[in-house]
Amino acid sequence: MSDEPSIFTRILRGEIPAEIIAETEGAFAIRDIAPQAPVHVLVIPKSQEYRNVVELAAGDPQLLAEIVGLANTLAAELTGGDFRLVFNTGADAGQTVFHVHAHLLGGGLTEKSVGA
Repeated sequence: MSDEPSIFTRILRGEIPAEIIAETEGAFAIRDIAPQAPVHVLVIPKSQEYRNVVELAAGDPQLLAEIVGLANTLAAELTGGDFRLVFNTGADAGQTVFHVHAHLLGGGLTEKSVGA
């Protein structure tokens, strides 16, 4: 992992403006700046220790469960409970920020709704 803070770490520190719409002890959520669905929220661990969901699942399954739980809570509020949760793993799969994060998508999904 790079010693440089990821964009998500910089958002959490207040260095880059973004509205944090929900937060738990270990995770936070923001709206995606390039939404691929009517509801497109990123759910992000506060630690940038893990690059992707595979590393997170192996290293801290409790934190992964916390991310899924936060996504579920947000989906209940924002989409009536129906949602897609996407983790892109690797550049060829569309991952552009290598600080693990989940894309919560909902509210009338289309086929293009897979986000980066």
